[in-house]
Amino acid sequence: MTETETKSGAGGGVSNARGPAAEVKTALEGFLSEFSQFQTDMTDKLHKQEERIAMLNTKTMTHQRPALSAAVDEGAPHKKALGTYLRCGDDDALRGLELEGKALNVSVNAEGGYLVDPQTAEQIQGVLRSSSSLRSIANVVNVEATSFDVLVDHTDIGAGWATEAGPQAETDTPQIDRISIPLHELSALPKASQRLLDDSAFDIEGWLAERIANKFARAEAAAFISGDGTDKPTGFLNHPNIDNSTWVWGNLGYVVTGTTGDFAATNPADAIVDLVYALDAQYRANASFIMNSKTAGAVRKMKDADGRFLWSDGLAAGEPARLMGYPVLVAEDMPDIADDSMAIAFGDFNAGYTIAERPELRVLRDPFSAKPHVLFYATKRVGGDVSDFAAIKLLKFGAF
Repeated sequence: MTETETKSGAGGGVSNARGPAAEVKTALEGFLSEFSQFQTDMTDKLHKQEERIAMLNTKTMTHQRPALSAAVDEGAPHKKALGTYLRCGDDDALRGLELEGKALNVSVNAEGGYLVDPQTAEQIQGVLRSSSSLRSIANVVNVEATSFDVLVDHTDIGAGWATEAGPQAETDTPQIDRISIPLHELSALPKASQRLLDDSAFDIEGWLAERIANKFARAEAAAFISGDGTDKPTGFLNHPNIDNSTWVWGNLGYVVTGTTGDFAATNPADAIVDLVYALDAQYRANASFIMNSKTAGAVRKMKDADGRFLWSDGLAAGEPARLMGYPVLVAEDMPDIADDSMAIAFGDFNAGYTIAERPELRVLRDPFSAKPHVLFYATKRVGGDVSDFAAIKLLKFGAF
């Protein structure tokens, strides 16, 4: 065999040996090319889909705008009209809203005055709810009438075990009491100079809401605790109280400290323990203490038999302090520690005390009675009374 033939044969052998590898390479290049084209096509489709979704969202938002705008505009005329009335006494816009069929929102009271706008009213209600008042732990209901009736079943329905063949014994009938809580008019009379009202930078709505809320909160807090029920709510301390060992419905039960005008010299914390367990177990789960700051200062020094403080401060901002694990409401209208005073109350006030109120707040502008100042006579209707005499117990600072 010649050298040329040998090379040719060798070359031919090499060519035959590389045949399968070349085919794989060619196939792989084709697959990669097709995959690249597939990626390009999918990217284009995704971009088109995103554009379509964006167009649909734009159309949806466009269709929704009129509804959102209408919701905003519904309250805006009232707020603007009320602001005009408060600043300069012009009530034409408010009366115009009445003519447009919005009397439910801006109706004139029989005694005169207009309903404030919902935003201002909610701001006032927020202050009342967050204040150190019984309102924060009591049962609060909105009513449209002049009173609110609470039906209380303070006895248990009789029960017994029945047998298949034996006679069924007649059970006792529950006793239902109706407690009627009348609503009284709570008023505030803030005033401002006309020069201040003429200043467009003066936030008349915010100023009015703050002044009214502060006055309402102070008046309510005192009435819910010690109000006599004459043109004001009946406070829970205004009801008769008797020794808890002889407690009957219609009275609030109390336990004594054992020392007149003070805690006992030895084991003073025992009175707190007695107060807690004077309350039935069904009420203790949702119970709270109420006392003023002076009493709280004396109580928080107490320790149990193991030297641990009974009082613990809240772990988070806004969380109430706790006494024996129960939250403490510090209400300055509670009486101080004195001879035979009821300086501490403990109970489930959500069950034991009901606050009824009408939701609306009215304001009347009076530019004549206190010139050069303008008076704003704000009123709302609210009532309160004990709704369950078994749910509240008192600590009496006395020997018996």
